[in-house]
Amino acid sequence: MGLAAARLIAGDGYTVVLVGRTVQKLEKAVEEIRQVGGKAEPFACDVTDRDNVFALAHFAASLGDVKAVIHAAGLSPHMGDPETIMRGNALGTINMNDAFYEVMAPGGCMIDTSSMSAYITPQFIMPKRIYPVCREDSERFMKKMMDRVNLFPKETRTGVAYSMSKHFVIWYAKTDAKRFGEKGCRCLSVTPGNFETPMGKLEEAEAGTYLKYNAVKRLGNPEEIAALFQVLIDERLGYLTGEDILCDGGCIAGGASAMRH
Repeated sequence: MGLAAARLIAGDGYTVVLVGRTVQKLEKAVEEIRQVGGKAEPFACDVTDRDNVFALAHFAASLGDVKAVIHAAGLSPHMGDPETIMRGNALGTINMNDAFYEVMAPGGCMIDTSSMSAYITPQFIMPKRIYPVCREDSERFMKKMMDRVNLFPKETRTGVAYSMSKHFVIWYAKTDAKRFGEKGCRCLSVTPGNFETPMGKLEEAEAGTYLKYNAVKRLGNPEEIAALFQVLIDERLGYLTGEDILCDGGCIAGGASAMRH
C-alpha cells in the first residue's frame, strides 16, 4: 500500500522518502520512481526505535518542507508474537506522530493506518482507559496493554494484540488532531479492509470469511487505497482532520463482526 501510494504521490511532484527496515528492499522501488521522472530517497528505519524515527523525520525535513506522512508500516497477526505486534503497531504510531509533529510544515497531513479488525472485534474488549497513558509514559502504556492482552487465551493473543493495537491507532490519530491543528496541520487515520497485498496473503483464509459481507465482492487492490491516500493529503481538504476513513468494500456496513462468521 505504501509503495503504491509513493508511486502516485511522486507523480504529483513530491519528493518521496521510502521507508523500510532495510535499504536493500527499497532500492528497486526508488529506482522505479526515478526512472519515470519522480524524486525518491530510501531510508532504513525501525518504527519501534524512537531515535531512529526522529532521525527519519529530520532526514525528511532536510529535503524540504514535510507536507505529508503516510504511516503504513504495521505487523499482522502472522508476523510476530503479541508484544512485537503491539510495539510495531501502537508504539510505532506514537513514535511516528511525535517525530513528524516536530518537523511538519503548515498545511501538512499526518496519516496513520489502522485495520478493519479494529471495527470487527467486539468493542467491549478494547482497553480505552489505558490509551491516554501513552502520552505520559510509553513503556508503562505498553505494559498495561500487554497485561490486558495476556488475560486472553494464549492461542488468541496475537489476534487480540493486533486488534487492540489497530483500535488504538484510530484513537491516537483522532486525539492527536488537536496537537497537529495547533501548528496548522492535519492528523487522521485510514482503515483498509481486505486488500491483495503480501500481508493480506498471510491473512487470506480469514479474509475470505468476511467477503460475503462486502458490497464490493472482491478484495481491494493497493492502487485503490493509494488513490485514497493521494486525495487525503491534498491541502484543499484542509478542514478534514481527526477522523478515520474506512475503505473496506462495504464490509463493516454489511454487518461483519468477529461474533458472527
